[in-house]
Amino acid sequence: MNTAEILKHVDHTLLLQPSTWEEIKQICDDAIKYGTASVCIPPCYVKQAAEYMGWTANSEPEEECDLVAYVDGSYNIATGEYGSGVIIIDGTEEICLKEKGNDPGMAVMRNVAGEIAASEMAMKYAVEHGYGSIEIVHDYQGIASWCLGEWKTNKEETRRYKMAYDTYKKDVRIKFTKVKGHSGDKYNDIADMLAKQAAGVTG
Repeated sequence: MNTAEILKHVDHTLLLQPSTWEEIKQICDDAIKYGTASVCIPPCYVKQAAEYMGWTANSEPEEECDLVAYVDGSYNIATGEYGSGVIIIDGTEEICLKEKGNDPGMAVMRNVAGEIAASEMAMKYAVEHGYGSIEIVHDYQGIASWCLGEWKTNKEETRRYKMAYDTYKKDVRIKFTKVKGHSGDKYNDIADMLAKQAAGVTG
C-alpha cells in the first residue's frame, strides 16, 4: 500500500480548543491536498468548513460541472487599467476570453478588480450559452468568499459582484475552487497571461 492509499484511511484532526478559523482552513486545505478520508474539527466549525470545501452537511459530493473556468486578473500601474483573463474548458475545447477595464471604483482594487470581472465573465458565458453548471477556479479567496457570504462586501464594487453572482446562480450552478497562484498550474498560468495581455502588462 502506497502513501496515497494510506492517506485515504486517515482522519485529519484538529480538536484543540480554542482553534482559529485560519487553522481550520489549513486542516481542510491539507485534507484536500493529500486526499485524507475526513477532517475532524470542533463542531462549531463544521458548517463553515463544509461550505469552504464545497460541501453541504450530510450530502454527497457534487456532480462534475459542465464547464471549468480558470480566472485571473492583472493591473497596469502606468495606465490605471485592469485586465481580466478567463480560459474555459468545455470537454476538449478551450475558449480564451480577455477584457480590459478602467472603472475608477474598480481600479483602486488593482488586480483584484480584474479577477472579479473575470469571474463575472465566466458566469455570464455559462448562462448565455445555456450551461447548467460551471466550476470557477481562482487564486484569490475573495472571488468565492464575497459570493458565498464568508467575507463582508464593504465596498460598492464587491456588493455589485455579490449581486451579479446572486443573479447568475438562479440560472446556473456555480462551484468555486481555489488554487495557489503562480504554482505551475497550466490553466491558472494561461488565465494570468490573458489578464496581463488585456491590461497591457509585459514581462
